[in-house]
Formats: sequence, structure tokens, C-alpha cells
Amino acid sequence: MKKWTKHEALGYLDKQIEVIHTLKLGRRGSSEHVRWLTNTLVFLEEVFGSDSYYYCNIKNLTWHFQGQRIINGWDIDGAMEAYNQEAYVEQLEQANGFLLAAKDYLDANDIDTVYCASVEKQATGDLMKVLSLSEHKLRKVIRTKPEREKEIQDQFENLLIGADIEFEREGPHIDYSSKAYIPDFSFNSIDLAVEIKLCKTEEKTFIQQINDDILAYKTKFNNLLFIIYDLGVIRDVDTFKQSFEETENVIVHVIKH
Repeated sequence: MKKWTKHEALGYLDKQIEVIHTLKLGRRGSSEHVRWLTNTLVFLEEVFGSDSYYYCNIKNLTWHFQGQRIINGWDIDGAMEAYNQEAYVEQLEQANGFLLAAKDYLDANDIDTVYCASVEKQATGDLMKVLSLSEHKLRKVIRTKPEREKEIQDQFENLLIGADIEFEREGPHIDYSSKAYIPDFSFNSIDLAVEIKLCKTEEKTFIQQINDDILAYKTKFNNLLFIIYDLGVIRDVDTFKQSFEETENVIVHVIKH
């Protein structure tokens, strides 16, 4: 997905608006029309979101006549095509209005504030971002062999800040079975707790710790992610993860140094 600047987005809107005049001279469903519509929808989804007013209204345009009319003569197909072409031009004019409104809105606001997504879609997107940072990015930013868990936590926090994901570090406190549990990171918007562990001793030590954490964190959070940074202790990663991930919405990422 392209990361647009405000200047680039305003320029692209001008370009798509300008093309509409030429499209009116052509026919609905032409390659030029399909190309313009596809590019416009992709742009609107990237900048404003698939739940935005501008994206939804242009996507819902039918580009053909809807309703009833009395057709005189024998050329019914020709008459219907004429009505469809008339509707096509009218809907291009509507699309022009939606794009002008999108330009007005973007011109008056920062580009980072105009994106619109449903709560469910936003939560799913943020959850996938956190999982991706853990699985694909964390190892790349750890350049020397860590001695403490805090070193890994600090790097993970840097990744979260860079991805503009809201989180709480070392919170909240969860009382369970006469003991206080504190996840390394929590994300209220996606109902997620993250625990980071540095594995440099016998793996059996971590199995009991993770099982205890699951019981405690599940009283507060639906989704749990355990990031195990392994310094060569865990021999069979799949077997190590299996028992934990049998619990619903528990994910274990084992990262090898």
C-alpha cells in the first residue's frame, strides 16, 4: 500500500477529476473508464479508507440506468443503451462531486487524520501489525546478543512507536491467585497482552511461566502474544509452541538469535 503525502494526494485527486471530462466523451465500461474507476477506488481506499463516504459512494455507482421508462419503436436495445449512456454521464458528474468533496476535506485536514475504517477493521489491522512486527521485524533490529529481556522490550517498543500503534508498557496490573501479573505490553483497542521472554536457560522453566501467564492474562485480555527470544535453547520450536497455542487466541513467536 502506497504511503501518500498530502501534496501527492491532492495532486492525484486533481488528475482523476480532470480525466472525467474525457470519460464523458467515451462509453461506459470502456478500458479507459474501468482503468479510471479502479485507480480511483484504490486511491480512495488507501487515503480515506474503505468505510469513507467518498469511497463507498463512488464504489456504489452502477454506471447504468435504473428505473422505468416507456420505449417507443422497435430498437429496444438501442434505446436502453442510450438511457444507460445518459446514466453513465450523470454518474460521472456525481463522481466528480464526490472527488471535489474529498479534495476539500483533505485540503482542510492533515492526511493522517482523514482515514476512516470501522472499529472492527481497524482492530484487525492493528493486531496484524503487532504480529508482523514480532515475527518479521524484531530480530532485524537486535544486532548484538541480548543479556536482558529489557533490551528486547526496548527494541519492540521502538518498532511499535515507528508503526504508530497505541500501547501501554508494563501494565495493567492483574491480580490472580494471590499474585500480581504485569504484561510487558498491552493494547486495549485490540484486546491484546504481549509478554516477552529471553530464553537462555532450560526451556522447562519457561513452560510453567507461560502457562501461569496465560491463566492470569486471560482474565483480562482475549488475545495473548508471547515473544520468546531464544539463544539456542529450544530444540523443537513446533513442539514447544503446540501446547500453548491449543488455548484459543494464544500465539507464540519463537525468535532465534
